[in-house]
Amino acid sequence: MALLIAIFQLGLDLLFLPVHVLHFLGLWDPICKRLFSCFMSIFTRIFNVTMQQHKKELFRILRDFAGPSGELTLLEIGCGSGANFQYYPQGCKVICVDPNPHFQRYLSKSLKENEHVQCERFIVAFGEDLTQVATASVDVVVCTLVLCSVKSIDPVLSEAKRVLRPGGAFFFLEHVKGHASSWTFFFQQVLDPIWQRLFDGCHLHLETWRNLEQAGFTQLKLRHISLPTKWNPANPMILGYAVK
Repeated sequence: MALLIAIFQLGLDLLFLPVHVLHFLGLWDPICKRLFSCFMSIFTRIFNVTMQQHKKELFRILRDFAGPSGELTLLEIGCGSGANFQYYPQGCKVICVDPNPHFQRYLSKSLKENEHVQCERFIVAFGEDLTQVATASVDVVVCTLVLCSVKSIDPVLSEAKRVLRPGGAFFFLEHVKGHASSWTFFFQQVLDPIWQRLFDGCHLHLETWRNLEQAGFTQLKLRHISLPTKWNPANPMILGYAVK
């Protein structure tokens, strides 16, 4: 099986040789970030249609974690184009964090379409380093389709816990590793190297639920789901929330 995976990966490397050459020359990363922001602004709209019910169910309890004043301050790690804004409650104050500055113009468009959300600021930063956000300063942290592409999951979860006030919650929705005996997992292994290159560092077969279980939250509500779409390597998924 390992030999077969290696053969398929070699074929993909030859198919995407120009991308590898651009990466070797140091030209691919800026191109990728610009293209990726455009792609995600389109993809997330389609994804929202598929995940509409799941997202509504996940985010319907956001208001339960509002602070003593009744206001809800939310930090979104990897906010992208603002695809989650439509699910946030009226008057929600959002701090947007993303390492890709090219998302900002798509974010502005999303804010115009979702006037019930107040964007406090847009911070260009990685989830592993949220030093611009004060400790225990937000009620909720949201992270969707992001932990697959960070350099290290544990520091991101640690930073999320730091900025959350006691009793605050970390909401997540992430694609993860398929079952070890499935064709999905086979193709995840085949595609993973080139997938990371094409989709800004996204990994296909992470066991993200294990990181969440070991992150030290006082409560974890997590469930596994499978998307109805066929031949999708970014499947299955986990979603839920963890309380500090």
